[in-house]
Amino acid sequence: MKSATAFRTISEVSTDLDVPQHVLRFWESRFPQLRPLKRGGGRRYYRPEDVELLRRIQSLLYLEGYTIKGVQRLLKDGPADPAEPLDTIETSGIDEPEPDIDPSYVATPPEPTAETQAEAEDVVPTSGVQDALSATLPEAARREIESVLGELKSIRSMLAKAVDSAE
Repeated sequence: MKSATAFRTISEVSTDLDVPQHVLRFWESRFPQLRPLKRGGGRRYYRPEDVELLRRIQSLLYLEGYTIKGVQRLLKDGPADPAEPLDTIETSGIDEPEPDIDPSYVATPPEPTAETQAEAEDVVPTSGVQDALSATLPEAARREIESVLGELKSIRSMLAKAVDSAE
């Protein structure tokens, strides 16, 4: 067992973090903070602080859902001390996890008509939901949720009509 201050090879770090070696080399190209020592033949030796930084990058990418760009910003704007715990870093607005869906591929549902809106309101009581939203969410978020709720009601109505016409 190596001491905590010993340098590690890429193979050792790869095994320890359960991350393929090619991914570690890729991260080196994307995160200038990662600077393992390179000896004869380009053999890499990671310092303990490099390994700790790799753990942080791995956690942000794989566990917290950040993108490469988001982690780059976080590390660039984050604390000077790499040992500072992540939960003390202000991350709001840096980069939220990105959805896997390209918005240009998402179809826009048709606007609800008065008829479909009335039918949907008969099915789902919304007054309690709206009261709860008003009390706990910022106005912009509440409006967005209400908009989505209206779309869902419209879709429900269209599905019910399609089922009725198919029968």
